[in-house]
Amino acid sequence: MDTSHHTTEINELGHSPDAQQERQQQLLNLLRQTAPEVISDNQLNLERLKELMGEERLAPAEHYELSWAGKKDARREIQKKTSHTLRPDANNPESAQHMLIEGENLEVLRVLQKSYYGKVKMIYIDPPYNTGNDSFVYPDDYSETLDEYQKRTGEKNEAGFLNKQSLWKKNSKESGQYHSAWLSMMYPRLYLARNLLREDGVIFISIDDNEAANLKLLCDEVFGEENFIAEIVWQRAFSPKNDAKYLSDSNDYVLLYAKSKRFFNVGRLERTEAANERYKNLDNDPRGVWISDNLTVKTYSEKYNYPITTPSGRVVEPADGRCWSTSKERMQELIEDNRIWFGANGDNVPRLKRFLTDVQQGMVATTLWLHDEVGHNQEGRQELKELFDDKGYFDGPKPVRLLKRILKVGAVIDNDIVLDFFSGSGSTAHALMELNAEDGGNRQSISVQLPEKLEENSEAYKAGYRTIADITRARIEKVIAKLKAEHPEKTEGLACANFTLAPSNFKVWNSDISDPGAIRQQLDALQNTEKAPDEQIAMLTELLLKNGLGALGVHAISKPRKLACGITVHRVLREDDRYLWLCFEPYVEALRDEILSASPAQVIMLNSCFVGAQGDEQLSNLQLDLAAQDISLLVI
Repeated sequence: MDTSHHTTEINELGHSPDAQQERQQQLLNLLRQTAPEVISDNQLNLERLKELMGEERLAPAEHYELSWAGKKDARREIQKKTSHTLRPDANNPESAQHMLIEGENLEVLRVLQKSYYGKVKMIYIDPPYNTGNDSFVYPDDYSETLDEYQKRTGEKNEAGFLNKQSLWKKNSKESGQYHSAWLSMMYPRLYLARNLLREDGVIFISIDDNEAANLKLLCDEVFGEENFIAEIVWQRAFSPKNDAKYLSDSNDYVLLYAKSKRFFNVGRLERTEAANERYKNLDNDPRGVWISDNLTVKTYSEKYNYPITTPSGRVVEPADGRCWSTSKERMQELIEDNRIWFGANGDNVPRLKRFLTDVQQGMVATTLWLHDEVGHNQEGRQELKELFDDKGYFDGPKPVRLLKRILKVGAVIDNDIVLDFFSGSGSTAHALMELNAEDGGNRQSISVQLPEKLEENSEAYKAGYRTIADITRARIEKVIAKLKAEHPEKTEGLACANFTLAPSNFKVWNSDISDPGAIRQQLDALQNTEKAPDEQIAMLTELLLKNGLGALGVHAISKPRKLACGITVHRVLREDDRYLWLCFEPYVEALRDEILSASPAQVIMLNSCFVGAQGDEQLSNLQLDLAAQDISLLVI
């Protein structure tokens, strides 16, 4: 059977999108809308763009930018594609709102590009801080493929675990490229992460003094300095260390950037009793308690500089260089509405009355987060120990209260997706699930953790855990069990599906092959793409991912359905409320009638479903019949 006409579909399915190429197309589309004269035949006319911008806008040979050794190679990482997929665990629940993915996070981010591009509301990461004692993934040769790198470094041992001694390199401060290595590790990950954010999405990044300055500059480049929101100071320690050589270090930072600042609406925090106690009702106003606020501003306007007569008859004006914050007409309206306070004797400089009922929607967060408000590092360790029978299996887990504050400031609400691709012990998923249980929300989490092998002399290894990801998974399972016991009415469907980064289930056409014998061998292999029955769910997951439907489907994945013709199909409900059918079994003519009767939006079948001498004819006829009813057919 001739399979050459399937090559395009196979290649498109087999690889993740080119993130750099998609970004370039975005920029071309924006230029086409705002400056169509610089685009011709889908090409950018650089000379016209220069004329339009003017010479003063062009960067000289030397200009302000963050540069480091290896930046060009790090950029190449962004352009790499992957044919890898996510393999579901055999014991996954039938449906789940949370995901844990074991695998190298840069490759996982590539896998997620197709299905989660522009769909993630918030990202939180707690990456290596580059203290000089920690270690992180840093390939020595960016020109290698992932498989080549794994083979060369011995990245996986015979049990399939990552070998820390070969993959994770200690980045000593004595290294000549100490900061460069860290920046090269972070740059492509942040770039691909930005692609996944919604237009109103945000990213929070924990960091300490070692790389805080470089991270700020790096994020300015990736997200745009105009999208910088805040650098939050978190008091992670409350007891000073008297043995510190210089000053006792008590804080870390959390950088906050928006995908697009103009679309992001920051979340408010719940009001505290202490904050509400500041509100009084000094004049028995029937609208309730209030607090007075300054009515003058520094931004001087002559129109807003006018005298006001107090109830006592005294004439007052703004201080020199200042003016009132509103017009004379509006001020008079506020006075008549009893929203201006002149003091108990009616003789003071006027102040605006702000009622508590007007601000009940919440408080604006500050950039200083104290330990008594959001927790500290010891609290994070204690939370983990409580789940693991008083065993401390993980260093430096973030406290749940800190992550809840981040989720609230990030304005993460019902059905929003949150991604953490340096998941560690799973604090982000823990906090999100607790928040759902508290307010009945349905927020979804995607956690990514490298299956780094644990040291054999560690407590965790002795307890039976073999990788960091094992601890992550165990914590999530324990949190789910705990929440189901405490909030049974709100956690009935609470579950987490587990996935592992894995090679594609489908063979991809290699266009570099020219030898006729090799081409024929590849064609024969493509006709045998099906797997054993127990591999069908893995194939289904990959097809969903690479068709942009997510690893868990959009609305729901129904149980496999056996049709009257004897063929089993998987059905996925798409965002447009139409079904996608997937079939992995040999084709029979009666299947066509079942498809036409059900009229799904799309049908995906394997190339090997069409076998025997009549295979080509069956496929051609099916394509014609389905096209006549506007049903898309994709054959892999």
